[in-house]
Amino acid sequence: MMPGSTSRRGRASRDELLLMPVATVTGLAIAWLDSRPGYDATGVTVVLLLLGAAAVAAASGRRPWLWAVLVGVWVPLLEIGGASGAASLAALVVAGMGAALGYLVARLAA
Repeated sequence: MMPGSTSRRGRASRDELLLMPVATVTGLAIAWLDSRPGYDATGVTVVLLLLGAAAVAAASGRRPWLWAVLVGVWVPLLEIGGASGAASLAALVVAGMGAALGYLVARLAA
């Protein structure tokens, strides 16, 4: 093991611990907005999911799957029993695309 690898892992873990609540609050805010009565702007929800997941994945530079789940899971959790039903699971796909994009941006910038 290289001398600097432990500190880098420690730093990445701390960064991820700080980003986890950011990703969670982002996803919850998007889900809250999307679940409001009378809200019918699917395009806005899609863009917010893409950008939110991309931002935290780019900031982390690791584990895009984690950011996709933390940002994208809240829409289906709030909507799955409602009128949109299983279609709300698309939020996870959209968040996954955003997280993959953010991860690629972080890798290209490194």
